[in-house]
Amino acid sequence: MEINIRLEKTEDYREVENLTREAFWNVYRPGCLEHYVLNQYRTNPDFIPELDYVMELDGRIIGHVMFSRAELALDNGEPVPSWTFGPISIHPDYKRKGYGLRLLNYALERAREMGVGFLCMEGNIDFYRHAGFGLASKFGIHYHDEPRDAEVPYFLAQELTPNWLQTHGIKEATYTPPKGYFVADLHPEEFAAYEATFPTKEKLRLPGQLV
Repeated sequence: MEINIRLEKTEDYREVENLTREAFWNVYRPGCLEHYVLNQYRTNPDFIPELDYVMELDGRIIGHVMFSRAELALDNGEPVPSWTFGPISIHPDYKRKGYGLRLLNYALERAREMGVGFLCMEGNIDFYRHAGFGLASKFGIHYHDEPRDAEVPYFLAQELTPNWLQTHGIKEATYTPPKGYFVADLHPEEFAAYEATFPTKEKLRLPGQLV
């Protein structure tokens, strides 16, 4: 089997959005929003097209990851540029086979080469620890929606550039996800119209969902 990781092309968009929909359907909520986030993000100024990758297996797209500019807020309110990534998607037929970690590690190395210094994200530490992520609280970075002294198990971070926080004089800061990640909640009618262009799938409320 031949694996190829390359930048996403315009002609890949619909296929990748469908892949993202399949990967996230009924995972965190009944149905999903991630494919619409991706659809809208490609015209967002925070989107980083140089870090927008697909993974092909024997010519078929089975994975995708995108990166975005983000921001940390110091205690005095001063903003500091940072970065995040996601959604990261692997087709359900290929999950738990190492493809997601392989795609992510490749993308992280490219991000490091581009000068991306510090990443925050929300995810399962049992998976993301294998790519070098740890609890963001260990870096003194707080999640906007949780108490400052909380050790938030799903809020993770990684310094791609060693001592990036120290170099920038950051001892404590607060992270808020970019507004682009909330586009489906902010524009429910537009999201519903977009969702209607896909084949109908059953929305299920399952144990472990966040919503």
